[in-house]
Amino acid sequence: MDTGLLNGGGTLVVKVGSSTLIDERGRVRERWMGALTERLAARTGPVVIVSSGAIGLGRVALGIEGRPGSLAEAQAAAAVGQIELARRWREAWEQWGRTAAQVLLTLGDLEDRGRFLNARDTLETLLARGVVPIVNENDTVATSEIRFGDNDRLAARTAQLVGADLLVLLSDVAGLFDADPRTTPEARRIIEVDRIDDRIETLAGPAGSTGFGTGGMVTKLAAARIATEAGCPVLLTLGRTDDPFGEVETGRAGTWFHPVDRPLNRRKQWLRGLQNHAGTLLIDTGAAEALARGASLLASGLVSVEGRFERGALVRVTTGATVIAQGLTAYASSDLERIRGRQSREFARLLGHAGRGPIVHRDDLVLFAAS
Repeated sequence: MDTGLLNGGGTLVVKVGSSTLIDERGRVRERWMGALTERLAARTGPVVIVSSGAIGLGRVALGIEGRPGSLAEAQAAAAVGQIELARRWREAWEQWGRTAAQVLLTLGDLEDRGRFLNARDTLETLLARGVVPIVNENDTVATSEIRFGDNDRLAARTAQLVGADLLVLLSDVAGLFDADPRTTPEARRIIEVDRIDDRIETLAGPAGSTGFGTGGMVTKLAAARIATEAGCPVLLTLGRTDDPFGEVETGRAGTWFHPVDRPLNRRKQWLRGLQNHAGTLLIDTGAAEALARGASLLASGLVSVEGRFERGALVRVTTGATVIAQGLTAYASSDLERIRGRQSREFARLLGHAGRGPIVHRDDLVLFAAS
């Protein structure tokens, strides 16, 4: 792909992981941060940084050895470290006459449509004024049930929010390889990925990473899927080097993920990125074929309902063990149990009212690309 995206006028989102930004002693790699900021400041287009590191910085200040041992301890470390992390980024950007802004998000901020739009408006306003948003998960309040789980996914959702032209994931490896380069010296780097399919996902291996990061290659591919399906190309490359972009420009590092030819509209992008599923709908083959043609999901094709949820909840749609779509249900699970496999003309008798038509309308449904 064209490395000009790194230096051009488009909107760039850069994800910086803890193990890239923080050294083994829990200190910021100041020279590295300064070099990256200098490179980004030379761009003509807007920049958003999704930065980990708050817990890594805070645990040192609190005298915590290794990873925090509990959620409360991790949140306390985040509370202390977030101030220091924001200060470091502010000072780094001030060297180039730029203002940095702290934007803390939780999964709930992006799962709720209204809060999602508010976050988008805030980020777009900051970028229009030349401010550099420093985005991080709000670890001081996020619990295991309302977490992104990793900043790779947060970076992809942020790229969706701002309509980014490129998402860069700075990693502790030089890209995606056909084997684990840490254990297989002859592993070869894959330079370009046209489509993230089962074969590509198999190369990721199990989740996990070194240092204080929480993301592995699995999470990076999941993030790349979200971004590329929104029409945003993704660059995965080595962060632990004096000039990460230079390594890409010389061809020594980097894997480029191409965006899909027909990206989803912005509402469908939001739907595609949602994570908090309340239940699962198992459908028959005929219904799956109808969805592939662009139809809504009807009760006649519903085989079974898993979970308890209200109208408007996010549900997975499956055919056996395969998740083919997700969307917002127009019915509570209790009503779906009554009408599954039935025709709409039977709804009045089964529900006591005429119903609301499709159980998941096509405007509230997003299909997953077949692998």
